[in-house]
Amino acid sequence: MHPLRRQNEKSRPLRVVAIGGGTGLSTLLRGMKRYTAHPSGEEIVPAEISDLAAVVTVTDDGGSSGRLRKDLGIPPPGDIRNCLVALSEDEALLAKLFQYRFDSGEGLVGHSFGNLFLAALSHLSNDFTLAVQQSSAILATRGHIYPSTTADVQLVASMDDGSEVRGETRITASKRRIVELRLEPQHAKPLPQTLQAIEQADLITLGPGSLFTSLITSLLVRDVVEAIARSSAVRVYVCNLMTQANESLDLTAADHVSAIYRHSEIPIFDYAIVNTAPIAQNLREKYAMEGQVPIVCDTQRIEDMGVRCITGDFAAQGEMARHATDRLAIELLRLARIGRPAEAFDSDSIRLA
Repeated sequence: MHPLRRQNEKSRPLRVVAIGGGTGLSTLLRGMKRYTAHPSGEEIVPAEISDLAAVVTVTDDGGSSGRLRKDLGIPPPGDIRNCLVALSEDEALLAKLFQYRFDSGEGLVGHSFGNLFLAALSHLSNDFTLAVQQSSAILATRGHIYPSTTADVQLVASMDDGSEVRGETRITASKRRIVELRLEPQHAKPLPQTLQAIEQADLITLGPGSLFTSLITSLLVRDVVEAIARSSAVRVYVCNLMTQANESLDLTAADHVSAIYRHSEIPIFDYAIVNTAPIAQNLREKYAMEGQVPIVCDTQRIEDMGVRCITGDFAAQGEMARHATDRLAIELLRLARIGRPAEAFDSDSIRLA
């Protein structure tokens, strides 16, 4: 986008696309919801965000989602369910209902009500994407939710010992380090609405979330990386707070960006948001039991890849290490308003690893 056009549009509500999966994406959406226009248009104060689109990974093959995927032939609904709850108007009630898991009943044990709700709507409409849209309308969500693809895709990982592991559940359970990830089929297509949202976006976010099975997975869908690279939006990577067992142990913030760039093969970020505030000692001890530690922010290495590093206190102190939803949302909106870094990086000097 031309700088003058960006300047003239600073007062216009923003169009935002958030890409990812798991609890990371729903955490981010929960913060962005506060600034997003109500679907009815009834707002006392003009909203900062006019359109919010969540693009959700669909490779889960375990638990309730995996069972429904196998038995009913639908994309796994779990991450989408979490996003529906995060963006709903009455989250307190719906969270309890949609996250409720049956602990008895033949065939019901382990299933969540929200997953069954999506599965039922999918079969009534014979269209999973339509079922998600109908669910959004029923729950009056402040935003649109799109599965990253409706193809029946499977994750395949090449590990550091040369072995190959198939399926998300087996990949996350492996003790080997992931070197490369791919989707089968490799040419799975995104929804047209996803590509249109990316094209029209003012802000595109990736993360927080599991480095490989939520974030990189989302970028392997055909044409998504190219659409992000072409976009005139401000593109932000939100780094996790902690390393993750079986996915990112011992990796720094720059290592996360490098792993993403190995798979995207082209630069797709303008900024990286990295928490540098201390994590509470009780949380550090809890995560240390799994070998997990706070992610180290190596700013210079990130900026050597052409990505401006934004540091600060983005951590909420609770029972789990989660981003502070409101502080993260405010920072993302600030970056969207100021635009891409004023000092243009020399593309010839950018190192992708």
